[in-house]
Amino acid sequence: MAGPARQAGTGQANFGRAVGLVALGGLAFGILLFVAGYVWFALSLARNEPRLTVRAEGIVVFTGGSDRVQEAAELLARGQANRMLITGVNRATRSSVLARLLPVSHRLFDCCVDLGYQAQDTIGNARETREWAQTRNISHSLIVVTSNYHMPRALAELSAELPDVTLHPFPVVSDHVNVAGWASDVGVIRLVGGEYLKYLGALARITLRQNETGPDMTALRGEPASP
Repeated sequence: MAGPARQAGTGQANFGRAVGLVALGGLAFGILLFVAGYVWFALSLARNEPRLTVRAEGIVVFTGGSDRVQEAAELLARGQANRMLITGVNRATRSSVLARLLPVSHRLFDCCVDLGYQAQDTIGNARETREWAQTRNISHSLIVVTSNYHMPRALAELSAELPDVTLHPFPVVSDHVNVAGWASDVGVIRLVGGEYLKYLGALARITLRQNETGPDMTALRGEPASP
């Protein structure tokens, strides 16, 4: 009777090893996929600021760097949009201070620059932008200004909140963050890696939310809609 028992034990051991190998293979594939995605993300980031010629209804700039707001204000001053929203402004920042710092006239600032104080993160920025766009009747086109490494996530969040609005990205390239040499700079590797993780998280959350709030198909099935 020892023979069959020994064979059973050997079979179980082989099965266990096979499962372990499959698990290790899956883990290795997942790591490889993640690394490949990270490299793609890093290489896709803008190395140079674009030369926008489009004229949009509005401009939204995400705070987080003085370069962003300056670049957005220059676009407004050149007449490439009617209004501008600075979203995520520190509550302690007074509009009069910003008016002195930005390269626009006081008249243009007073008439056409709006400050958003509610947003605390990129999700909040997108929601604040949606509310502003609805208030200002902006429904077709929007120039988006933020740092190059932050642009993919900003566009993802804005697209979810404003699906019918055409977004024109203006990625700001900072002298302090050299994404072109990301592979040789530990600080940039960490910054881009963190942004990549946040970007993946945003895509996953947006996809889940869209699936949960999909169109009501009961009418197509001949069923009464839920009250």
